[in-house]
Amino acid sequence: MAADFYLRIAVPAPLPKLFDYLPEHGKSLSDYQLGQRLKVPFGNQQLTGVLMAISHDTDVPADKIRPIAQQLDRKPVLNNTLRDLCLWASDYYHHAIGEVVETALPVLLRKGQDAAFVSRTVWQARENPDLNDISRAKRQFALYEFLREQGPASQDDIIAAGFTHALLKALQEKNLAQASEIHLPPALSNPNTSAQAPLPLNPEQADSLQSITAASGFQVFLLDGITGSGKTEVYLQAIQRILDAGKQALVLIPEIGLTPQTIARFERRFQCPVASMHSGMNDRERLDAWLMAQQGLARIVVGTRSAIFTPLPELGLIVVDEEHDASFKQQEGLRYSARDMAVKLASQLHIPVVLGSATPSIDSLHNALTGKYQHLRLRQRAGNARPAQMQILDMRRQAQQQGLAECLLEDIRQTLARREQVLVFINRRGFAPTLCCPDCGWIAECRRCDARYTLHRKPPHLHCHHCDHKLAVPAQCPSCFSQQIHPVGTGTEQLESYLEQVFGEQQVIRVDRDSTRLKDGFATVMAPVNAGQPCILVGTQMLAKGHHLPNVTLVIVVNADAGLFSADFRGMERTAQMLLQVTGRAGRGDKPGRAVLQTEFAEHPSLHLLCEENYHALALAILQERQHAVLPPYGFQALLRADAVNGAEAEHLLHLIQQDALRLQRDMGLHNVSLVGPMAAPMQMRAGRLRFQLWFNSNQRGALHQLLRHLLPLIHQHRGFHKVRWSLDVDPQDNQ
Repeated sequence: MAADFYLRIAVPAPLPKLFDYLPEHGKSLSDYQLGQRLKVPFGNQQLTGVLMAISHDTDVPADKIRPIAQQLDRKPVLNNTLRDLCLWASDYYHHAIGEVVETALPVLLRKGQDAAFVSRTVWQARENPDLNDISRAKRQFALYEFLREQGPASQDDIIAAGFTHALLKALQEKNLAQASEIHLPPALSNPNTSAQAPLPLNPEQADSLQSITAASGFQVFLLDGITGSGKTEVYLQAIQRILDAGKQALVLIPEIGLTPQTIARFERRFQCPVASMHSGMNDRERLDAWLMAQQGLARIVVGTRSAIFTPLPELGLIVVDEEHDASFKQQEGLRYSARDMAVKLASQLHIPVVLGSATPSIDSLHNALTGKYQHLRLRQRAGNARPAQMQILDMRRQAQQQGLAECLLEDIRQTLARREQVLVFINRRGFAPTLCCPDCGWIAECRRCDARYTLHRKPPHLHCHHCDHKLAVPAQCPSCFSQQIHPVGTGTEQLESYLEQVFGEQQVIRVDRDSTRLKDGFATVMAPVNAGQPCILVGTQMLAKGHHLPNVTLVIVVNADAGLFSADFRGMERTAQMLLQVTGRAGRGDKPGRAVLQTEFAEHPSLHLLCEENYHALALAILQERQHAVLPPYGFQALLRADAVNGAEAEHLLHLIQQDALRLQRDMGLHNVSLVGPMAAPMQMRAGRLRFQLWFNSNQRGALHQLLRHLLPLIHQHRGFHKVRWSLDVDPQDNQ
């Protein structure tokens, strides 16, 4: 007998469809709302799914449909906006809807826990009590008055107010106070009672702010401003207008390391709670922040890419800071771009979105130049700051120590003598890129990856940064037993040690993944820097993203050549962005700044274009090259990856998929989609698995997606490849 209705549920499984279930016995249609979580039987296990649709018919045989096991929510956890966003992401990235929905939920909700704050014990004053027992006990009477005026208060709140546990117990024994369990949000940042005043805007900033606040619906703004031009101040004042209108704001940033700095600045400015969302939080903290946003308690949410899935019922503005940054693209599971999803979300809600960068991505810049985005330019630094003077230093004519030109040591010494700060940028973690033996040529290579171990000294070990494998440092060459093995190249640790020897009296601070891996590690390491103390910063690209370091007046880039000759067509774009971002840390205050690029290729035309003209001149040249080659943004790409311990199996699967794709092309007349591969990935072996790729290219986005949409069901039909892992990456940003 057919049921009155069927529940169509997104189940976290790698299958591109919703699954039909029967309602619980005795439940009616009115008991269910889209976006609720339901515990459902799936195979021989029970999974947490989300109700995405309700249907009155089904294609599944009646004897195959099972009832749900349990309804977990009274109210939806996934609102209509996020549900639509998940459906769009599933369609655009060709990813299983159940896994997309799972990505959108905090971990504790995926595990079936209640969508509620932690239960907390609070104390309340009883109504209409007999106060004769405490009429002479002044402290007990004061505590009673505190509870009566304060309302429900935790024991921590009571202790913080100056009362003791003994006083609380005395009131309880006299039946004047009672404890109860309620769900309370954790303490958010206290609203600022004396908010920091907005900074004065220069004409360019004022015009940009006016354009953003005048938007009456969906509009994408590319806020294209040189480093130090005051983009953040424009964000802040635009957000204030949104808050004044009773709306919420979402700010996406690329790095966890930027979160404390950004949160602190927002807390100083706004008289409202600010919540953060990032991977450094534990599961409980993340759910609490999610709930505070959902319930409107947090008016501003600042987070990394996953914060795009935060439920904000009154969202009025989205800001994507450092929009060019590659970390906005997820590289595992659902390979989404948080920047692109921010634009889609703003479109759904008919609200403005601001993409900000000193070095806009070529894609965004193209959209601005063609009128798809509104282009807002900030060409001058805020206040009295001036852009850093850039200098190319030819290392072929320089004596050097640990990769640093000796002629720059005196510049560093003079900068420190003026009580200013120096930033030495080297994008290599560890002590040295690897170990080698000069006697036999042995190199410390990872057996599980096509990569070399990095030597670390703090603590001593060899570490593969691709598969995370670690080894003890050998005392002798494992090949010829020579005692002469030594480090090759320079990393942050080695440069830190060298500078400590040369400038023993000065503080040298290393900033990389290793020195900041502990919770709040970045804020701790950067405390003396932010205090303005004279020091030498040695860091990786963590320092190149959005940090305001007003006392840094000298920046030295140890190896400016990385990426100049990359096999990735985005290599030059990313190199230019990195160089300008890191050199932009200099001269952000009232003092002039200088940046020195050490290079072995001083005549490289792109370097000269970057230093003598600007990023936009180089970007226009890159755009012209890509137009000729029909590469993004003039072409569209998807990358199918496959890997297995037995590489032949992965390659064979891609060959079968290639044949399916070519057959579909013929049948559908999609002649403007080209396939390249299968081929070995640039790093063929990683973590013991051999990797292969199949590229899809087209000058029409619609044709590419049409082919992929018909191809994916055929991939799922291939049998005998259970040991092969495969994934599809639409708009790939990494060719590895």
